[in-house]
Amino acid sequence: MASKKKMSVFERLRHGNREQRKETIRLMGQEDPSLEVVHRDAAGIDVGGETYMVAVPRGRDEQPVREFGTWTDDLRRPVEWLKQCGIRTVVMQSTGVSWVP
Repeated sequence: MASKKKMSVFERLRHGNREQRKETIRLMGQEDPSLEVVHRDAAGIDVGGETYMVAVPRGRDEQPVREFGTWTDDLRRPVEWLKQCGIRTVVMQSTGVSWVP
């Protein structure tokens, strides 16, 4: 019997069935009271080879997670969005050389 491939949050939101998307959105809306907020004006960037995901804290935008491309114009688009959301610092996660652009 073949094992099921574990999908990332992005994959569940984009390609999952209705129940997977609904559960993922529910889990994303929960807060963990044991976690301390260190930087309230921070965003996260997950860099990939063809696209990257940018997330801002809940309440900063109706769509707090957005996907961007890696072309030059696409690299400039999130800057204005992050400024509009009041973001002052970002953290970036990347493997390999995808972070180079």
